[in-house]
Amino acid sequence: MTQARRHPQDAPDGTGANPVEVSGEFQVKLPDGAVLRAFSQGQGRPLLLVSGLAGSAAFWDDNAATLARSFRVLRFDQRGIGASDRGNAPCTIEQLAKDCLAVLDAADIERATVLGHSTGGCIGLALARQVPARLDGLILSGSWLKQNRYMAALFETRLAILDQHPRAYAATAALMAYPPTWLEAHWSVYETAVAAAPDTPEAKQVVRERIDALRAFDASAWAGELVPPTLILGARDDMIVPAFLQEELAAAMPGARKTLLDTGGHFFPISRPDAFTANVAEWIGAL
Repeated sequence: MTQARRHPQDAPDGTGANPVEVSGEFQVKLPDGAVLRAFSQGQGRPLLLVSGLAGSAAFWDDNAATLARSFRVLRFDQRGIGASDRGNAPCTIEQLAKDCLAVLDAADIERATVLGHSTGGCIGLALARQVPARLDGLILSGSWLKQNRYMAALFETRLAILDQHPRAYAATAALMAYPPTWLEAHWSVYETAVAAAPDTPEAKQVVRERIDALRAFDASAWAGELVPPTLILGARDDMIVPAFLQEELAAAMPGARKTLLDTGGHFFPISRPDAFTANVAEWIGAL
């Protein structure tokens, strides 16, 4: 495992040769005391996967296995999620973007394509603004440009449910995230989501602060100025981040390519994995 990026002076001849190679699980130590659990698999062009509100590397399990046939795929549990410590830095989209940069540094990756789903797309946008020279490309999956009335009402309701009934919070999230016919045929996905409900005060606080962070995010003043090539992905039947928000995002980023799947729900990377990974691989291959 590696815990820090190797700088040029760390090489035997001082030239920066012999970079650290990371394979499997590794740790990323952050200045505020957080330690992130990260994973690297495959070889090829680097691809960093950034999950959404739930913040778990496990969201990408199936997609990562497929994409690792063509790319070096990195993913991680975000701060306070899974096996990653919370640390004491404020939870903002900008801080979560800095955490992504720390993962790239720990893996000794100078440039990568960044793929963010949902809240992960907001994090990707912030990262592209912070360090545009570090991104070969940006993929925004089921994401958005800024808060709107629909999302404000949705997340106010979800917060109220979280406070009163965490299992209902997890249940409604799963019911909204997938097409009903798909979820019926994969009911263990629902059961797993409910079993992982944020039912401790600490877990509730992590969810609450992450929702506050995504609600405060607004890229409308600068998204159109971003340098990295961008792909916008969405699903027309998404009930959490509806397709009109991907349309809004594309309108704000005139150079971006937009692809909308007819079905898949909000978690279309899981319910439509073949279509999702094919679109991702084709677009990166054309960069």
